[in-house]
Amino acid sequence: MGWNALIDEIPSGNDFTFSHPAYWDIISYNQENQRNHPDDLSNNLSYEVFIAKLNKVNSKIYQALVNGGRHAFLVGDVRKKGKYYSIIKDMAWIGDVEIHLIKSQHNTVSGRKNYKGTFIPIAHEHLLIFRKNQIWTVPVKLTKTIEFDLRAFENMTWRDLIQGALEYLGGKSDLASLYGIIAPSKKAKNNKHWQEKIRQTLQIHNNFEPVQRGIWKLSIA
Repeated sequence: MGWNALIDEIPSGNDFTFSHPAYWDIISYNQENQRNHPDDLSNNLSYEVFIAKLNKVNSKIYQALVNGGRHAFLVGDVRKKGKYYSIIKDMAWIGDVEIHLIKSQHNTVSGRKNYKGTFIPIAHEHLLIFRKNQIWTVPVKLTKTIEFDLRAFENMTWRDLIQGALEYLGGKSDLASLYGIIAPSKKAKNNKHWQEKIRQTLQIHNNFEPVQRGIWKLSIA
């Protein structure tokens, strides 16, 4: 699927459409006369822009289906600069999911390289089949990534709070600095004796070692 899927009209009245989009910019499908076209999904786009454009293509395909029609969508995951991107997780799911199959992927870019360490190459693809079950109403599922401060979890343990605080402070800290990091947590706000609880937790768990009076560090073991 190239850039023309975004700007061209998709024939309507389809009862089945199969699409196999570019896996972001891992392989360029630019034609010589359309190099760097802004609507080419294999162009050098940011991941967020790629997903937004892919969603537009998938919505056009869905709109062109007859009621009861199906859209079969094949795509793989991507690893780039040490980060893993799951395209099916980040894109919009348009329509009712009828099946999700995982198949072996052959002739991959990662399969032609030699890697050191414990790197596991991506060797699978996802086949999703979406069904159009209503003419006007369409179920759409979206994934939203937000940043959340773990200190806001009420069920976080005192040990894990202190572990995170010491990591944040470089592995060693005085009590006053620990109090400052943990004070905004929900657990501290709900316990009027929270400072005493921190001192108790430091003493009873082997995650922590005293350095000197009032100074604690993370245990190496």
